[in-house]
Amino acid sequence: MARILAIDLGTKRTGIAVTDPLQLTANPLETIETAQLIPFLKAYFAKEEVETLVLGLPIRLNGQDNEMTPKVRSLKLELERIFPEKKIELIDERFTSKMAMQSMIAMGSKKKDRKEKAGNLDKVSAAIILQSYLERK
Repeated sequence: MARILAIDLGTKRTGIAVTDPLQLTANPLETIETAQLIPFLKAYFAKEEVETLVLGLPIRLNGQDNEMTPKVRSLKLELERIFPEKKIELIDERFTSKMAMQSMIAMGSKKKDRKEKAGNLDKVSAAIILQSYLERK
């Protein structure tokens, strides 16, 4: 069975998470520079089979788009063009950063470590987006 990969797009950094091959668990994979997303995906797809890409769609609490929403929608179109064989889905990502921070606190991460390792927050957020997708499936 192929993996599912989630993307938490940011202006500078992007969090990536993937499932195990049986699509049972969501695991943080990597935080990369946003500008390197497409080359990263091409390299990853060359070594791992991925059937679905899940993009976190940032929406305000009132349901309106925020400043990142058009960028995510644009990325979806670009990914559909570059990887037409992949299924690409959008999923509401409200509260994922807050949930990721709470998860890191629960795992014993100190405040200093959370600030220094902001990249961890991005990939944990991607894992939460992916877990949410798996639960809805």
